[in-house]
Amino acid sequence: MLFWILVAILTAAVAAVLLLPLLRRPPAAANDAGHDVEVYRDQLEELKRDEATGLIGAGEAELARAEVARRLIAASKAEAGEKTRASGRNRLAQAFVIVVLPAIGLCLYLATGRPDLPAQPLAERLANPGNDINILIARAENHLARNPNDGAGWDLLAPIYYRSSRMEDSANAYAQAIRLLGESPERLDGYAEALIALGDGVVTADARKQLEASLKLKPDNPRTRYYLALALEQEGKKPEARAAFEALAKDSPVDAAWLPLVNKHIAALGEGSTTPALGNPTADDVAAAQDMSTGDRQQMIAGMVENLAAKLQENPDNFEGWMRIIRSYVVLDQRPKAEAALQTALKTFPADSENGKQLLALARDLSIAVEGNTQ
Repeated sequence: MLFWILVAILTAAVAAVLLLPLLRRPPAAANDAGHDVEVYRDQLEELKRDEATGLIGAGEAELARAEVARRLIAASKAEAGEKTRASGRNRLAQAFVIVVLPAIGLCLYLATGRPDLPAQPLAERLANPGNDINILIARAENHLARNPNDGAGWDLLAPIYYRSSRMEDSANAYAQAIRLLGESPERLDGYAEALIALGDGVVTADARKQLEASLKLKPDNPRTRYYLALALEQEGKKPEARAAFEALAKDSPVDAAWLPLVNKHIAALGEGSTTPALGNPTADDVAAAQDMSTGDRQQMIAGMVENLAAKLQENPDNFEGWMRIIRSYVVLDQRPKAEAALQTALKTFPADSENGKQLLALARDLSIAVEGNTQ
């Protein structure tokens, strides 16, 4: 009953707002009939003045007065007819607002609404969310706000955040779950994927750290191995990346869902691709890097990047070198240096050249800002 009372009040309020302009008396319209009436009345007054001053005889004045009066009567009738028609239109509009609009609204609500559905405040919806994912998320967030050390709650919410494209929330939830429940391949891989998504597809140093920890727990995890191979490819280590992808393809079932993507990377890296990574490392350097810790390996990569940067200053025409160093700066989370390297490279390879277009395409893939270049 309360619902219908509120509906009636709202309907009356809307009708009142619409009726107010219709109830006001409109200003006199400057129509032709009204104008003629005024003119004829002025002519009658003028005839009186002319007769009084002797400018016109009594007989002539009487004839003229009769003609003007006849025209005045006709104009008055026309003016009255126009007012009647305007009044009729006004009443029709009032009836439409009072009767037709509420009737249409009521019929639409009865056809599509649910007047029998009981009210359900937010607290009740949170208690009985059904299949509404947003309500489920809100319920879990309310629970975790009161119980921030509930690791199972964070563990449940993290992948839901990821599927909802809330990457920052997903990464935070995975980090909380790992802190409270410990490391597992699923949590570490999920955390890494969220970090990669935040990095616009780049396997950052933090993401790689999570992947390496996951691989220690589950060495045959194809999900982890794929992202680590992708990291090698992004660093410009084509032979190592190809070998990692080929090993993953060899160990995968023939109907594995990820196999077409792996084969695509293998084809992209090319048969017999031997382009060395940063700074032309020797075989001894590669072998030594396998035994390094993550921190030492990052320092080695940083040193090789500096070596390559120095060579590019001496020989700025090395297009492949510019491509590798831009990728490497992104992997090392040094985006300002990546942007500066891109701007320097574009001075040698203009944006409208073939190499310049490849540089701009790489910038778009790595989400690097390119000032003044839109091609």
